[in-house]
Amino acid sequence: MVRKYQQLKSEQRNQIQRGLNEGLSIRAIARQIGKSPSTVSREIRRGLVGKTCDAVKGVEWARSHR
Repeated sequence: MVRKYQQLKSEQRNQIQRGLNEGLSIRAIARQIGKSPSTVSREIRRGLVGKTCDAVKGVEWARSHR
């Protein structure tokens, strides 16, 4: 079975950042944006700035790795 992967949209990255700021769990954020918890977890690691997630940094990482 071939899977087609799609990168997260900017709005989804922003939702992840807002969810973290609100104290939501990774699973709760994943349910909100319709992605798996592992996808959200990877995106958080990519966008970490100090102890917070920065959606803009996540977008920059995705662009540089295309």
